[in-house]
Amino acid sequence: MNYIRTGMLLAAMTALFMGLGYMIGGTGGMMIALVIAAAMNVFSYWNSDKMVLRMHHAQEVDARTAPELHQMVQQLSANAGLPMPKVYLINNPQPNAFATGRNPENAAVAATTGLLNMLSKEEVAGVMAHELAHVKNHDTLIMTITATIAGAISMLANFAFFFGGNRNNPLGIVGVILMMIVAPMAAMIVQMAISRTREYAADRMGAEICGEPMWLASALAKISGSVKRIHNQDAEQNPATAHMFIINPLSGERMDNLFSTHPNTENRISELRKLAQGGMGGGGRGGQYSAARSSSAGGPWGSVPPAGSQGPRGPWG
Repeated sequence: MNYIRTGMLLAAMTALFMGLGYMIGGTGGMMIALVIAAAMNVFSYWNSDKMVLRMHHAQEVDARTAPELHQMVQQLSANAGLPMPKVYLINNPQPNAFATGRNPENAAVAATTGLLNMLSKEEVAGVMAHELAHVKNHDTLIMTITATIAGAISMLANFAFFFGGNRNNPLGIVGVILMMIVAPMAAMIVQMAISRTREYAADRMGAEICGEPMWLASALAKISGSVKRIHNQDAEQNPATAHMFIINPLSGERMDNLFSTHPNTENRISELRKLAQGGMGGGGRGGQYSAARSSSAGGPWGSVPPAGSQGPRGPWG
């Protein structure tokens, strides 16, 4: 059902984009707009992950520089049936995380230093499982497409302001003016609705990947409380990336409404509690993730780095 809803929302955004192109330049304008949007989407498909990681000054880490985090992501990826993504750290005190990449074979997950310092190992595992769920569901590509189309709609609205639009359209110049105002707002609403739909799906799959819904529920509660008081300068400068984070980094949203990039945190926690009450997980004992641990070095919860690693043991050493 979530995929059907997402498809319907994407179709609505595409129709809105084509309609705006027609209102501005008729059939010719609509075709030109589609060509521009296609070029933007091709560029975003190949480069969006690098752009987002650069915006947030993310640094790639490996088994030597961040052994526990790297091993955690590796084991969760195996549990999810995914190839190992690249792992990045963001030097930012706000606890948060996101995933990016055009497909599971070219994916990356990024966590802030604030996330590693404020959350327990179990809670971090819940967050990383949520981000891997986005990768498995191909949400990173979906959100790139919606963000690109939304940007193209705003660009077309600006063109309408400067060029006055196609006066031969059925609604006349008044319709063009209305579209200039309504189209960007409608695109934003659709984009946010898609994001919120995918967050619920990623919460559910993330709980399945780590096997313990309450790990993620506890993490969401801590992150939500922290983003209200810890400023994220990079996110403020790049608000278009806010929908990618597990919790909106710009503000602590308290209302589950059309203008929220994320569902209400309490609602998400409630859904995770229902999963736990339904029998998923082992009451904090580890569930599926525990079974996936390596016997060497005590697994990702252990303080001993993997064999052959040199460098810091991570925030839990």
